[in-house]
Amino acid sequence: MKCFSFYIGEKKDEPKSIKSVSIRSNNSTFVEGDIRRSGSELNSQDASDNSTDSLRRTSFPSLSQRSCNLKVFTVSELKSSTKNFGRSVMIGEGGFGCVYKGFVKSGEDPSKKIEVAVKQLGRRGMQGHREWVTEVNVLGVVEHPNLVKLVGYCADDDERGIQRLLVYEYMPNRSVEDHLSPRSEAPLPWARRLKVAQDAARGLMYLHEEMDFQIIFRDFKSSNILLDENWNAKLSDFGLARLGPSEGLTHVSTAVVGTMGYAAPEYIQTGRLTSKSDVWSYGVFLYELITGRRPIDRNRPKGEQKLLEWVKPYLSDGKKFQLILDPRLERKSIFKSAQRLAVVANRCLVRHPKNRPKMSEVLEMVNRILDSSKDARSPQLPLRSLVPMEASENTEMKNKRRIVDHRSRENNWFVRVWRPKLLRTC
Repeated sequence: MKCFSFYIGEKKDEPKSIKSVSIRSNNSTFVEGDIRRSGSELNSQDASDNSTDSLRRTSFPSLSQRSCNLKVFTVSELKSSTKNFGRSVMIGEGGFGCVYKGFVKSGEDPSKKIEVAVKQLGRRGMQGHREWVTEVNVLGVVEHPNLVKLVGYCADDDERGIQRLLVYEYMPNRSVEDHLSPRSEAPLPWARRLKVAQDAARGLMYLHEEMDFQIIFRDFKSSNILLDENWNAKLSDFGLARLGPSEGLTHVSTAVVGTMGYAAPEYIQTGRLTSKSDVWSYGVFLYELITGRRPIDRNRPKGEQKLLEWVKPYLSDGKKFQLILDPRLERKSIFKSAQRLAVVANRCLVRHPKNRPKMSEVLEMVNRILDSSKDARSPQLPLRSLVPMEASENTEMKNKRRIVDHRSRENNWFVRVWRPKLLRTC
């Protein structure tokens, strides 16, 4: 699924004042001044509905301000490690450019070599360059088990001009999108899907809540969740990330970018970005895990192309809900767990962003589902504990409706849960 940029009115994301990182290489002409002139999306001061936004925003911590263990590579080193960027070692291709598998000397033990993924910037002009700088800004100063590790970067010259490359830890089990694809030889087991949901929530919670500054991912999707050798999930590709609003402000106003099918409706309509935009994208991703389908798939019949619109009619009762479960999985064995994960997704997909949970709350709900699924003998989670805020209105009348026999209650719980108005994103 390709990333796209779409703008509402005037283009707001062009930087007026740049505060960026100092990135130097002994053999490079791509020095601090070049980066400062080009700017970083994270550090750009955007036009905002609130004119004080650009004055009050705290600039993103730079590599020169924080300790950093990133290695500076030369083009010749990376050419040697990737067979001259040969197609035989190319492992991916995206909006940024091509990704190659290679081997470089370990920073901890130079006598050893480690596997890495080398991402080479495509010829996309300043926008691609800003994304490159943003990746270095973000991954150079954050560290978490559920964020992909940046080993180093290259800003060097060769006969083709300036080369911009990023060197990451190698993730041998590819992306979650690869394993959810119908072309995948073996479907991702349900237990592993729940673990991926947990890992991804941990990564987002760290970005949103666990640092002295907030980062909004802005392009959360299954293809940006990579799996290591132990199948741990890690968020990757931070080229579109943004610094969250400063204290006293509710949002960041920015050009609207993202991936079709994942972007939150209020962000598309207004350009107002908050961490709750990532929460919406996470909710979409949960339905990917449940159904095995992409958010938008033009190869399907017309009524099934948009995932959230397709699932909505099936959420009225338990019997219908079974029909949206990934047919490659054992539906009966995952039914209860999938129902509960769908409730979490619905909380994330509440139309009003203020009523969506924080990622720490989402993680707590996902943790409870994992704990319940690991021990089949443990009591099932009460469904009402996961009902979104909109569904709690008119509580007295709803309590009367709940006085029904057990079978009816089991089959119709989703009617009460599915209150949020979903999706007009595309």
